[in-house]
Amino acid sequence: MNASPKFERLALIGFGLIGGSIARAARAHGLAGEIITTARSEKTRARIAELGIVDRVVASNAEAADGADLVILCIPVGACGPVAQEIAGHLKPGAIVSDVGSVKGAIVRDMAPHLPKEVHFVPAHPVAGTENSGPDSGFAELFINRWCILTPPEGVDAGAVDRLRAFWAALGAKVEIMTPDHHDLVLAITSHLPHLIAYTIVGTADELAQVTESEVIKFSAGGFRDFTRIAASDPTMWRDVFLNNKDAVLEMLGTFNEDLAKLTRAIRRGDGQALFDHFARTRAIRRGIVEIGQDSAAPDFGRPHPQIKQP
Repeated sequence: MNASPKFERLALIGFGLIGGSIARAARAHGLAGEIITTARSEKTRARIAELGIVDRVVASNAEAADGADLVILCIPVGACGPVAQEIAGHLKPGAIVSDVGSVKGAIVRDMAPHLPKEVHFVPAHPVAGTENSGPDSGFAELFINRWCILTPPEGVDAGAVDRLRAFWAALGAKVEIMTPDHHDLVLAITSHLPHLIAYTIVGTADELAQVTESEVIKFSAGGFRDFTRIAASDPTMWRDVFLNNKDAVLEMLGTFNEDLAKLTRAIRRGDGQALFDHFARTRAIRRGIVEIGQDSAAPDFGRPHPQIKQP
């Protein structure tokens, strides 16, 4: 790949976990001559300025996008269409416009109609994150050895796709290209449904009259503790995910309910062999994830992250 990962001016619209991590990593690796960002509230913009991670913090999305070579929308999926319309008249010819949303079909549907033909639209989804949000939550190492999925619409300039691929690779990510629809189906089962289950289980625990809240907190076993971490994710972001990927999520939810019914039947009937066979098969999935380096087999009580040295 000969495409340069460096851009003269990088605009980040939104500065939470993902936007802040992109800024920190791009600064650490020298991937942008200038980094500009914006955020909705004056308080957040002031905090970003205090952090000193970017070169400029501006008040409007249009001002941030003006003259930028790469514009990345780091905002909830439901807000991307209106923002694309807002910045469209300020994008310079040849600019690459992207995003970080975990739903891609809706992004293409909502953003593409507003963008000028002279810009290159390459949606992206870095499959990385934590339950934290806000300008202080980002860190430069977030994308190391994680996947970033690009979903360019048909006819997009191959050179622009290569440049964005090189940019994400320079941030430490492994890059894959999929169609938007296939991405949404894959993520429905690997990300969206697990979050829905986590929100449900933690909500169920909260509603149990026979078990007090203090007991739920005090005696949380590892499994429930991990569910609470997932269920602490940004509610605005996940509301938009489920509303914008509802067809794929409902399809996966139907399959899950069928499998749950099978396990319910096995427990009711005392069918230990069926339970054992199911658990043995699913255990192999966990081992596979560890073997390819997507997680560690070590106990997780807040994993440390190797620090990137600042230039």
